Amino acid sequence: MAAENGPTAGEYIIHHLTHLQTAKPKAVVDFSVFNLDSLFFSILLGVMGCWLLWLAARKATAGVPGRFQAAVEILVEMVDTQAKGIVHNAQSRRFVAPLALTIFVWIFLLNAMDLFPVDLFPEIWAWMYGAAGHDPHHAYLRVVPTADLSITMGMSVSVLLICLYYNIKIKGLGGWIHELFTAPFGNHWALYPFNFGMQMIEFVAKTVSHGMRLFGNMYAGELIFMLIALMGGAWSLSAMGVGLAVGHVIAGTAWAIFHILIITLQAFVFMMLTLVYLGQAHDHH
Repeated sequence: MAAENGPTAGEYIIHHLTHLQTAKPKAVVDFSVFNLDSLFFSILLGVMGCWLLWLAARKATAGVPGRFQAAVEILVEMVDTQAKGIVHNAQSRRFVAPLALTIFVWIFLLNAMDLFPVDLFPEIWAWMYGAAGHDPHHAYLRVVPTADLSITMGMSVSVLLICLYYNIKIKGLGGWIHELFTAPFGNHWALYPFNFGMQMIEFVAKTVSHGMRLFGNMYAGELIFMLIALMGGAWSLSAMGVGLAVGHVIAGTAWAIFHILIITLQAFVFMMLTLVYLGQAHDHH
């Protein structure tokens, strides 16, 4: 590290914003490089989310439900109500409603990783990395997958592919292609290029904004937690040092409590937009 007593504030943030990757990227966009930390936590929490839902279904009883079962039932009922109000095809809802529930639970768990202390998992990984004979200062690890644009855009592209599937399934391949060239301006040969261009812009805009919205909010939240952590790291036996330590505790607690609302809201927004886009795929123009 550059500083004798530890990294500078800039070095600290850069270190915590660096992914554990398969290789060093050769360009700004390099599809041959994978963020191993994002993939690991995404898969782990995805399995955990499915296990929690399976556990709730397995322990469900017809009698008075426990707290866990009651919470899951409220969540399932909420998602099902939203799905019925947006996707009017009952057959499609048999897949779309569970998909929306899985998305909400999965993204909530991914977002909740931001509530752990900033240095907890990176320090554990650095210790393991050093124990393996490597330089622990180069042990990079990010634990919030939704603060990784590749993860959120991967989710939004997956939603786009499902929307394309339902466009073709509900309208037929010919009907969907006809809609691409006749909506929104009307069925006239002179308007076909403009209609098709607007349709492509709509698909791209919805997909990009879907992934960018979740990424931007979680990335900003991660940065704020890092800045709060720097306050605690700068404490000393002085008036200013003690003030920074107290401010670190107060700011960290307040932001963590407020962040619970953010991580829940972002999971809900991503789920609702998924339902809206799938509902639009069922509508005829």
